[in-house]
Amino acid sequence: MTRRLIDGFDGVLADLDGVVYTGSRAIDGATDALDKLAGEGKSLAYVTNNASRSSEQVATHLRELGAPATAEQVFGSALAGAELLAGEVAAGATVLVVGSQILEDAVRAQGLVVVPTAGDRPDAVIQGFSPDLGWKNLAEAAYAITAGATWVATNMDMTLPQERGFAPGNGSLVAAVAAATGKSPLVAGKPGAALFETAARHSRVERALVIGDRLDTDILGGNRAGMATALVLTGVDSVQTALAARLDERPDYMIRALGELYEDYPAITADDGAYCCGAAVARVSGSTVTISGHEDDLDSWRAACAAWWAAHPDMTPDGAAEIMFATAG
Repeated sequence: MTRRLIDGFDGVLADLDGVVYTGSRAIDGATDALDKLAGEGKSLAYVTNNASRSSEQVATHLRELGAPATAEQVFGSALAGAELLAGEVAAGATVLVVGSQILEDAVRAQGLVVVPTAGDRPDAVIQGFSPDLGWKNLAEAAYAITAGATWVATNMDMTLPQERGFAPGNGSLVAAVAAATGKSPLVAGKPGAALFETAARHSRVERALVIGDRLDTDILGGNRAGMATALVLTGVDSVQTALAARLDERPDYMIRALGELYEDYPAITADDGAYCCGAAVARVSGSTVTISGHEDDLDSWRAACAAWWAAHPDMTPDGAAEIMFATAG
């Protein structure tokens, strides 16, 4: 028995890069698939670890690419971080903001008071990315955290893709402060659950489907939030990396592109160690996964993942699976 994947959910929480666009170009079919959600009565929210661009700036970029987007549909780690922080400190607490003006505004919107230096003995520090940050900003954060301030990081992305290559991201700057203080922050952005919980709450979504292209951020974060997750194969991760995914990074669904939200999603059945998906069948023996099906058929990999994960339900195997195709027909 099959049914369309989208039918099981009342809203979608979508990642951006690798899901909606790559670089400056929309992914083929992505904007059309997103446009259809409203007609299906489904909510749409975008979740991004970016804490230095406003929701309106992100929404404007999405609209330029042809995607449906308003500022109210964009949830960045600045908002999630500010809300997480507000839950950790008293109303009116003082906060040292190490990051962008967007982050400062998000903190003030929570009724918290922004102070400029560690000398003001802030109750908390919130750290997010800004290209204008320097050593003095990190030093002030370290002083305040060492003195006992609560510490929240908007996200832990170690790198930031740039035209010339990869530059240090917020996670790299957070690591510098952690090395100086010996402490670790609470984290709001992916792969933490807070960003997804914030987006779902504001969007009033009860049965959310998290869609992302990265196992270690999108899928892990959605799983931690207790939401259904779908890996879309238009970005970083692949069927091979999905098969080898860590226990807490295993997606509930795999789709080639966003358009498959509106296609029947095949059920996976198990019978005496054989896992069937469509016409494909997968079995595990030791470290080998044998697949009866075509290598370019996604159902083959769905069956293989189900079989391999069922063979290792409580742990991530030390070694990689050996894949053998016994193509029928």
